[in-house]
Amino acid sequence: MKKKKQDVISTNYLDMIPMHNEAYPYTIENDKVTIHIENRGIMNRICQLLFHKPKVSYVHLDEFGNFLWPLIDGNRTIYELGHFVKAEFGDKAEPLYERLAKYMRNLESYSFIIMKQPSYDNPDE
Repeated sequence: MKKKKQDVISTNYLDMIPMHNEAYPYTIENDKVTIHIENRGIMNRICQLLFHKPKVSYVHLDEFGNFLWPLIDGNRTIYELGHFVKAEFGDKAEPLYERLAKYMRNLESYSFIIMKQPSYDNPDE
């Protein structure tokens, strides 16, 4: 059985395409991004009743995230986003791609973003 070209290629993380996870709504006010997390489930409900925990938690992004979040559109790669970050922050963003990759992995670990594989055009198919 012949493997497809996409199966053989290992994707560089900078070629991945981030997109917002629709499960987490967000608001942007005064250029500040706030992600809303609804606390669901039986344990959360019990904590809400007994300990007055909120039904919705809010995550406020830092300066780097506030700039980056609106640029995540499901079309740009992490590498392309790095160009915008470099233009905005200059040397303050260095080491640029290591820092950007770590930030994206953090957002992905909390499921705030979803990573999409890039599509490679294969002229043989």
